[in-house]
Amino acid sequence: MQNGDHVRTDSGHSFSHPGLVLPTQSVQNQIHELAKTLPPPRKQNTACDACRSRKVKCNRLPGQDKCQHCLSKNYPCTHFVQQATSEKKRSAAARRPRNISTSSSSSPIGEHNSPPWVKAAFGPWNSGRLPSYGGLNMQSTTPTLLHHLLAPPESDSTFIFKSRSPGYATWGDMASKLEDEAFRAEFALDLVEVYFQIVHTRLPLLNPLQFRARLNLQATQQRPAIAKQDEPLHPALIATVLAWGAKFSEHPLLVADRERNGGQSLLARSLIERTRELAESLKVHRIPNPHHVVISLLIEPLQCQDPRHDNGFHGFWLTSGIRNLLGLQINHKSVMADIKDPEARGTMIFAWWMACLSDAFSSFYYRRKPMLDDDDYDIDFYTADQNTQEATDPTAPSPREQLEFLGYYRAAHALARISRTIARQLWRPSTDQDGIPLDSVLSYILDLSKWRDAHLSKVGVPPNLEANWDFVSAVSACASDAQYHVTWVALFFAMDEFGIRDDAFTPSSINQVETAKRKVMEEALQASLRIAALAGVLTSNGYLKLDPAVMHVSCINAGNLLARLGRPEVSQCIKALEQYSYAYEETKEHARDISREYEVALQKGPNNFHEMASAIIPSARAFHAEAMSVDAITNGNGKHHGNTYMSI
Repeated sequence: MQNGDHVRTDSGHSFSHPGLVLPTQSVQNQIHELAKTLPPPRKQNTACDACRSRKVKCNRLPGQDKCQHCLSKNYPCTHFVQQATSEKKRSAAARRPRNISTSSSSSPIGEHNSPPWVKAAFGPWNSGRLPSYGGLNMQSTTPTLLHHLLAPPESDSTFIFKSRSPGYATWGDMASKLEDEAFRAEFALDLVEVYFQIVHTRLPLLNPLQFRARLNLQATQQRPAIAKQDEPLHPALIATVLAWGAKFSEHPLLVADRERNGGQSLLARSLIERTRELAESLKVHRIPNPHHVVISLLIEPLQCQDPRHDNGFHGFWLTSGIRNLLGLQINHKSVMADIKDPEARGTMIFAWWMACLSDAFSSFYYRRKPMLDDDDYDIDFYTADQNTQEATDPTAPSPREQLEFLGYYRAAHALARISRTIARQLWRPSTDQDGIPLDSVLSYILDLSKWRDAHLSKVGVPPNLEANWDFVSAVSACASDAQYHVTWVALFFAMDEFGIRDDAFTPSSINQVETAKRKVMEEALQASLRIAALAGVLTSNGYLKLDPAVMHVSCINAGNLLARLGRPEVSQCIKALEQYSYAYEETKEHARDISREYEVALQKGPNNFHEMASAIIPSARAFHAEAMSVDAITNGNGKHHGNTYMSI
């Protein structure tokens, strides 16, 4: 083999190294002979998982299925760790696991009937070592978990429950009722239902029936040995669902909490912090596991979305979810196809695209390098089977609905690829130093225009909406519509910050630079007006206080541009962000910042522009942009009429 040839490693991956030469056959023989002289390996540890985690002797009598320790404690006597270690040694030369099949009853995502090391990744979360956190571990019961999660605020650092603590007063007049176990259970059930009514409709990563069945609010000393379909939930998953529910719940306890604390729930904030700490302690971010994928992707939008805050968006949990997905090789079509259980496969497909799209868009918005690239995955989108779908499951999406999903994901993925390309350009130090290359700017303008012609009429707000304008349909349509429009606004701000690099510096190229600036300015202004109108629709219906961080980026960017231009339509973005603060308190600060920018623009004219200043005419009305109101999209009662999309 010549230097630089591809080499297949034991793990199945190939790599190329310019100075790598494989040993000759004689050298390999010498190594083989040397191996014969090495001492034998130590005796294999055959202890069961429970004894191994407790570091006690595992004594199983001949003819018995369980060891003495597990018999006395009524524990399941499992050997997942031992099996995983043995199988990993035997299959070290395998390229990757094949024929992965699942049972829909084994877990919320599905346990794979495959080699034990695969089960360690896709199977029960509570096998192997049992890390603990402040007295919580994988075997803690749900009542014990609630006991810690709903401890008084002053217990945050230690997670030690203090009965009748005066610290409960911080959460309002009703918070002291959390001392009662029955009340905690009732409160938890309310939060779970709020999660499935509001969050699950936008982020369908769980099975509601299975989650409710496995919540198990009965107090016991230890989790009993139960059927697979009733296997208890991951503690961090329960905590995440409860924290989401607390964001939006109108339970009397949370109402009193908000009334005491200026409209914000300190209990909800505490649950988010404790959920994050619990997930970190239980290694959710470190161990590739489908449960950990779901938990990571649900924690990220749960948190503060302002990167200026210490606890704001920094992409940690999104990155953790992507790493878990890559660790499970979900980015391979062959692995995804091997997941036989439809529910498990559907969950992983949705998780992958949620992570993939979020990575691309957030990288563009927050000037980060995307973690994924176009050639990092080869998996397919949803497909519709018109022959079997409705016959096998009448409650499942119809082929027509699946084709709508397909159209949405194709459109979103196409826009994500554009965003990812722009994000990589903005991340480069050369862009910060010299500006965005003119050729790149022209390419972005062309790509976004092509996307609009191909997709916007299919995934944006429809020209006619016959059904009632409910929460899901309204927020979904407005969000996908705004997703495209905010791209123009974000591109405008990027060009304003970095400028355009003109390498030719000829009269023709200089004219191209100014033309590109004016084009992006016009598009960004029209896009901001569109977003403001959409935000007005949602605000008038009270929907933004129920939105899990989908429209906030659009409202902030559009509001910033309209405010700097002194446009009165900015009031719709301000009202939207104020309503958003019901669940995301940081948006109230954004609303104040935008209001201040608007007041300055009213006094001094369009202000705070840099590289794009030459494209800003003192009066933005010179562009004759059509100001869109709520009535321009709806007839006042929440129903859409007419095609109000503006040709730009």
